Amino acid sequence: MTTPHRLSPLPGWATDAAARAVIDALSIPGFDPRFVGGCVRNALLGRDAADVDIATPLRPEAVMVALHNAGLGVIPTGLEHGTVTARSRGKSFEITTLRVDVETDGRHAVVEFTADWRADASRRDFTMNALSADFEGVVHDYFGGVADALAGRVRFVGDPAQRIAEDALRILRFFRFHAHFGQGELDPPALAACAAASGSLDRLSGERVRTELLKLLAAPDPVPVWRAMVESGIARHVIGEDGDFARLRGLVQVAPGSDPVLRLAALLRGDAAAVAARLKLSNDERDRLLGLQESILDKAPDEVGVRLLLYRHGRAGGRDRLRLAWAAAPKRWSFKRALAALEKEPVPALPVRGRDVVALGVSGPAVGRALAEVERWWIAQGLRPGRDESLGRLRELAGA
Repeated sequence: MTTPHRLSPLPGWATDAAARAVIDALSIPGFDPRFVGGCVRNALLGRDAADVDIATPLRPEAVMVALHNAGLGVIPTGLEHGTVTARSRGKSFEITTLRVDVETDGRHAVVEFTADWRADASRRDFTMNALSADFEGVVHDYFGGVADALAGRVRFVGDPAQRIAEDALRILRFFRFHAHFGQGELDPPALAACAAASGSLDRLSGERVRTELLKLLAAPDPVPVWRAMVESGIARHVIGEDGDFARLRGLVQVAPGSDPVLRLAALLRGDAAAVAARLKLSNDERDRLLGLQESILDKAPDEVGVRLLLYRHGRAGGRDRLRLAWAAAPKRWSFKRALAALEKEPVPALPVRGRDVVALGVSGPAVGRALAEVERWWIAQGLRPGRDESLGRLRELAGA
């Protein structure tokens, strides 16, 4: 039996013409599709849906035929797992055939297609993610997911240890979902199962761990969840250490906007390069993380220091460094004043270039040396001299 519940009013994504076209194409008597997963959960909680996913008893080959016959775009994105992407009115919808796992190794699963909605729901991770809703908004709930979602309980479907054995990434997903949707204490059976299986995280690919970790750190306040990860011994399997819990908490206080890479920088005490390699961070993420670790401020800069931050790191980089330093000492309001000054101050630029040195008859390695000397002088003058004054200093150095 399912728990009766209805989405009322229907969320916008359910009545959207693009979604309705997909639903209509797949609505074959006896094989009616449903919306599934996160969009249903978020609708219950009054949140927007990032993606609208659809499930159907139709096999993927029949899904593609139905979509094609309706004039919709078809992309066979994962046929072995029953997944087809539909393109409707410029939007994408992931459509998955109902399935059950017949073999798992903690990272990958071999699936078998089914027409049993409850069996499909039973393979999902959490009760709040095992919900489905038909096109009239009737929610089908086999495991108490509606009550759990409304109460902020992140609870595994069935036996937590079995769910984790099927995919070890569910350990991180448990903490990530609690950070975004949970209230109060973490579910004790789930927490115990995650702690017992924490070593299985070491076998996961860095890309998968990175995705979950950054999503977790993007939560409004990841601090309570990170504390639980430290206490249960899980944090070390993710970043190789417990992390600087106090600085993460300080960063949430002084910079409440979600910035997962900056929050990761706040956590790390050890080798950022090793963590970046383990997590397969993008080049930009890696460079940002390493740069922040290499240039830690121990005090709030004065007016000249703010200009130097802007010159060396740009506005975004300077802002990162000030926030990270302030996170270590959230009661030092001098950092807040420095941040305010940084936002108002224009980004300085050295008024002379290499071509100015060459124009004075300097060549070879001496060009770089002369430019570096002018830069040192310019910085010592508070990054204030303009072009005329800087050219005068350059002429002095060149003996012109």
